[in-house]
Amino acid sequence: MKKVLDLLPSVLVGALFLFGGLNFFFNFVAQPPMTGDPGVFMGVLFSSGILKVIKVLEVIGGALILFPGKRALGLTILAPITVNILLFELCLAHTPSVGVALTVLSAVIAYQERDKFKALL
Repeated sequence: MKKVLDLLPSVLVGALFLFGGLNFFFNFVAQPPMTGDPGVFMGVLFSSGILKVIKVLEVIGGALILFPGKRALGLTILAPITVNILLFELCLAHTPSVGVALTVLSAVIAYQERDKFKALL
């Protein structure tokens, strides 16, 4: 049971980022258009091409986080994206949702992988 609970945060974060990244390219689930400041922000990310880079990093990081030996590397790639999702939800959209869950789950994974991050501190 403990092994399942230890794997759960990594599987959830990996699956969310893999799905989100691949959905951008293959459009499994249509996204409703954003309006107001969030729409303007996402429009700039899309038109500049930056969103494609972010989505590629989401796919790479999401895949890496699913492999125990590469989990810390995957989290290193996904951490700035997670923070940006959280800040987008809090500051622009004013509706915290998946960003909060991703941040908490990423913190759990970072704690689980703390030995690999010790050299950075």
